[in-house]
Amino acid sequence: MPFRLYFGEDDLLRCRFAVSPLWETQEAVRTLGRPDRHGYHPNWLRRIREAARGLDLATLWLLMPRRGHSPDFLGPPPIGPAATFEEEIAGVRAADPEAAREDMARALADTPGALESARGRALLADPRRAVLELAGLMEAAWRALVEPEWPRLRALLEADVAFHSRRLAEVGLGALLPELDRRMSWDGRTLTVDWAGEHGRELGGQGLVLMPSVFSWPDVISGFDPPWQPTVVYPARGLAGLWAEPGGEASRALVRLLGRGRAAVLAALTDPATTTALAHRLGLAPSSVSAHLTVLRDAGLLTSRRYGHQVLYERTPLGMALAAGD
Repeated sequence: MPFRLYFGEDDLLRCRFAVSPLWETQEAVRTLGRPDRHGYHPNWLRRIREAARGLDLATLWLLMPRRGHSPDFLGPPPIGPAATFEEEIAGVRAADPEAAREDMARALADTPGALESARGRALLADPRRAVLELAGLMEAAWRALVEPEWPRLRALLEADVAFHSRRLAEVGLGALLPELDRRMSWDGRTLTVDWAGEHGRELGGQGLVLMPSVFSWPDVISGFDPPWQPTVVYPARGLAGLWAEPGGEASRALVRLLGRGRAAVLAALTDPATTTALAHRLGLAPSSVSAHLTVLRDAGLLTSRRYGHQVLYERTPLGMALAAGD
């Protein structure tokens, strides 16, 4: 059941990239409640463990179903290419209470038992108060979970935008969209995202926001309803090197486990790379690197994907954990 976004001629000229600290905060909260995502961020989880214990995120989690609608007003498309968290959270606080109530009701309906819960009933009974309460919870989550790490997160997200902006100039939008993630396909007018959920929308001259995300990883997310600008959130490049801070002892242990050549290849994959790039980086023959990559991929430590005419390799969560000494 895919997402389908239908482009007109004007929409092709009105597409942009953006980065959103508010979105990363929402998805950091969701990640804490999603054990299936924990393997991508083990070092972050350790660093924020104490801070997270001081947060009561139950109300936010109630509005974050595993499948289904999440309130758009809590994580809307960014208002600009470089909006600050303060600017974005001000927009949340200014949300229309009745529109927010409808938004929350849809999310609660997709969370088993949420509509009948005391928290769910309280949110719908006084939406104006709920908007302010939720904005306060999001701000507390930003301060505790994301703001201390924002410089490194922002650097990775901006690097992704810079890379894909260059690709846009090289190959055009139609070729770029499927490169962002293998679950996207383009037929000349329609962007189809192969992911859970059913959604279709005419862009209607608004264009499209393309937004890399760290904490949404590995999901592709779309489905924003009017009046929000159509947006696709895709997994940011280079996640493997974001949290990894391997020390000497961990590196020696990795060599003992995998052998020197394979350990070197795994450690060098701090961001997605081709066989040729890795061979140049490590000073090894491409044939040797290719053999190591095949073994590491077959062992579940790497994945490979086609990116234009190249094949890129990147670490899986297990590969990230091993490289980081976890």
